[in-house]
Amino acid sequence: MFLEIVFQAIGALVQIYYWMIIIYILMSWLPNARESSFGEILGKIVEPYLAPFRRFIPPIFGMIDISPIVAIIALRYAATGLIAILEKLLM
Repeated sequence: MFLEIVFQAIGALVQIYYWMIIIYILMSWLPNARESSFGEILGKIVEPYLAPFRRFIPPIFGMIDISPIVAIIALRYAATGLIAILEKLLM
């Protein structure tokens, strides 16, 4: 029972962060959206995670940034791995 709650909480937090990244990416398409108070708060939460990916993955053709896609995939794999490790340790 407790483990199910922990796994659901991890899944929910990953899902929330996933959508925060998606919203932050979409805000880059709108003029001045990232400069709004919501955009600045979202940037403070999402940018520290995206920054290492941007350092190692250059934009395609100098303008198409695919690092958020890689970051989202890494987030999904990390969450799956964390849940698998916790299952092995706690069961």
